[in-house]
Amino acid sequence: MKRVLWALALVLLVLAGAAGVLLLRELQGAGEESAAAARAPAAASAAPTADLRARGAYLARVGNCMGCHTARGGAPYAGGRAIETPFGTLYGPNLTPDAQTGLGRWTADDFWRALHHGRARDGRLLYPAFPYPDYTHVTRADADAIYAYLQSLPPVAQPNRAHALRFPYDTQLALAAWRVLFFTPGRGDGAAADPARDAQWNRGAYLVNGLAHCGACHTPRNLLGASQASRALGGGLIPGQNWYAPALDRASEAGVAHWPLDDVVALLRTGVTRAASATPGAAATPQASVSGPMAEVVFRSTQYLSDEDARAMAVYLQALPERAAPPAPPSAAPPRRLMQRGAEIYHDHCAQCHGAQGQGERGAFPALAGNRAVLLAEPTNLVRMILQGGYAPATAGNPRPYGMPPYHQLLGDEDVAAVATFVRNAWGNHAAALDTIDVYHVRERR
Repeated sequence: MKRVLWALALVLLVLAGAAGVLLLRELQGAGEESAAAARAPAAASAAPTADLRARGAYLARVGNCMGCHTARGGAPYAGGRAIETPFGTLYGPNLTPDAQTGLGRWTADDFWRALHHGRARDGRLLYPAFPYPDYTHVTRADADAIYAYLQSLPPVAQPNRAHALRFPYDTQLALAAWRVLFFTPGRGDGAAADPARDAQWNRGAYLVNGLAHCGACHTPRNLLGASQASRALGGGLIPGQNWYAPALDRASEAGVAHWPLDDVVALLRTGVTRAASATPGAAATPQASVSGPMAEVVFRSTQYLSDEDARAMAVYLQALPERAAPPAPPSAAPPRRLMQRGAEIYHDHCAQCHGAQGQGERGAFPALAGNRAVLLAEPTNLVRMILQGGYAPATAGNPRPYGMPPYHQLLGDEDVAAVATFVRNAWGNHAAALDTIDVYHVRERR
């Protein structure tokens, strides 16, 4: 027995030593990464050209850099936006070329190391709210173009706000341990390339999994905030935002495998699909629109995609292997009283726009009958839309979107549960009923 205990103790000691070595390498790895950055093929040392800066501006749009690095009402890219997470609040830093508070003293190598390795100019480990686990796949050429664009911005002297994270998440040691467990730098050369696929699919894979970092929202995360690679793009609650990003590989959620390609492109570039497909023999796509965080992504980022890149992303998303929806647990028919109350609320507040039979109005208000967002097993988005309302993004292809008013001050939790249950179980819809505790959780979840 003693031999077994000694052997176990020795194994634990070896594991602890190995973990310590890995942590030390993470904490002291700045030198190695600087050398790697120096070896990476950088852009020519000559002054950046107008074409390089223009390409960088486009790529910064694709990556939606402004979304996290611009405070509401603040100067573009000057930082200060609060980013809520389950571990506390982070603040996007200043990316303008101010020498004291921004990136004025950063080199192209420093910027590449931040994107590729998740490490700041001074060697500090960066928090993965900055999606370097996705950006690590960005090529050096694209990183240099973005750097050239950011260096061309007007410098803004705006000090960065200190993050407000709970212990131990506010320590470099905890961050180093997280990286040992969950982060492996990519090759930074468009590593998604698959020689068995054509150039369009590979371009879409590069954008979706790299610069556009779609998985940062659409991939579920574990308790420590790391993406679950085995369920990539499989849907999950967005940490700190209280929205559900639906699965991109399930027809029952946000999968587009069976949509006409033009409709996928339209959703990315305008935020809506309006017209029946013109593809001969293809079924018309139901009217669809984006809302919540995805509306901001379309507004700030994907509406600016070139036609070639939008189509490449659409091709890749359509080619995702379809994941079967988990079997729905058996559920009893909603209580008649709840359905009657929901029908009354719907008649008073919803039918004027969404129709007496939930049919909606094409080009204006979405149909609720057969609507995938209404029928999601995770009801967070439906409850949030009832409480807070929302608009599709204003885009060049949809400059004056229709919106939905908020009802959080008009309807209590019982009323919201009733009308949500009604629309989930009327006109041929069938989904689990909600109760007041479901609505309360959505109101209070952080």
